[in-house]
Amino acid sequence: MMVIVCICIVLAVFAGDLCLKNRIERQEISGEGREIWGGRLLLRRYHNQGMALGRGRNHPRAVAALSVILTVLVGGALVLALGRNGNSRLRTGLSLLLGGAFSNTYDRLKRKYVVDYISFGVKWKPFRNLVFNLSDFCIITGALLAALGAAR
Repeated sequence: MMVIVCICIVLAVFAGDLCLKNRIERQEISGEGREIWGGRLLLRRYHNQGMALGRGRNHPRAVAALSVILTVLVGGALVLALGRNGNSRLRTGLSLLLGGAFSNTYDRLKRKYVVDYISFGVKWKPFRNLVFNLSDFCIITGALLAALGAAR
């Protein structure tokens, strides 16, 4: 049963983020973006050719290769975790992590960049300028859950 739940998490993250990215790509969004949730979040479009915080943008092939390798490693870790009894926190974390990694890797291979679309509507400009996507949040949350599950 847990195998099905994990597969559903991976597919939901991938499909949900892909749907949002495709929708963002079709919309006209300019400048500071469009405020949502009472200005707490900003909807914007950013094409990230690198990794987190734009690192590696001058080496897109290396970034894509690293992305594929890490996605395969996380997939392998999930398969190993599914082969053991217990520790649903680790499995859930790895599922979120794999779904997010798979989505961003898909973008890097297909589009040659990752579509980011969410910023926080805060006054501090350096934080306001950071742009994320659903996969990024799932990667962060999944990594934390997996670390907590592994430390158990």
